[in-house]
Amino acid sequence: MSDTQPIAAATNEARKGDVVAPTKEKGWFYTDTVKDHFFHPKNFLEDEADYKDAYMGMVGSPACGDAMKVWLKIEDNKIKDFKWKTFGCASAIASTSMLSVMVTENGGMPVEEALKLRPQDIMARLGGLPARKVHCSVLGDKALRSAVNDYYRKSGQIEKIEVEAGRIIDKVLKITDHDIEEAVLEGADTLEKVQQRTKVGTGDPSCIPEVEQLIRFYKEKYFGA
Repeated sequence: MSDTQPIAAATNEARKGDVVAPTKEKGWFYTDTVKDHFFHPKNFLEDEADYKDAYMGMVGSPACGDAMKVWLKIEDNKIKDFKWKTFGCASAIASTSMLSVMVTENGGMPVEEALKLRPQDIMARLGGLPARKVHCSVLGDKALRSAVNDYYRKSGQIEKIEVEAGRIIDKVLKITDHDIEEAVLEGADTLEKVQQRTKVGTGDPSCIPEVEQLIRFYKEKYFGA
């Protein structure tokens, strides 16, 4: 396992604005908790053959970046076991490892409660993540939801399945709210930065007020700002 980002930052200036930290005076890149879950991941699945009967969820693609698979074993509507594999950076590995602990501790978390977990909850347990890596905690959240959908599907609870369908914001370039969400997660915190990544609004300028509203919404949702 490796990561393109260094474990320690070179200078305080290099870290400025890059770390989601519980206390602003701290100047670090990865917390000890993140490093522990990276170097000693919990609940990592070695052999998929052992979990053929588990509920499986997957998000992302190894061809284009981070990818993640999770396997759940659910009894009496509680998550009793959570195994995972991920192709990604230290933040993706640590986030998934921590998520697997969170949903299985204390006898297992009820499925509905697990679905309420937010990326901020995972980051809080990790002690913070670099801002540019927040999307890695979202991967675990989305993979969990995918596995729960598999559980609902196979247990006949079809009405509970949640399908993520992007709503088109820029009707000319076919850019969705999910495209904007991903841009914000990757560090685009202004309209100009989102446009640099997605070109939203250049095809349909009339959508810009809605784009600005979505940027504010996603910043509040994921960063509390």
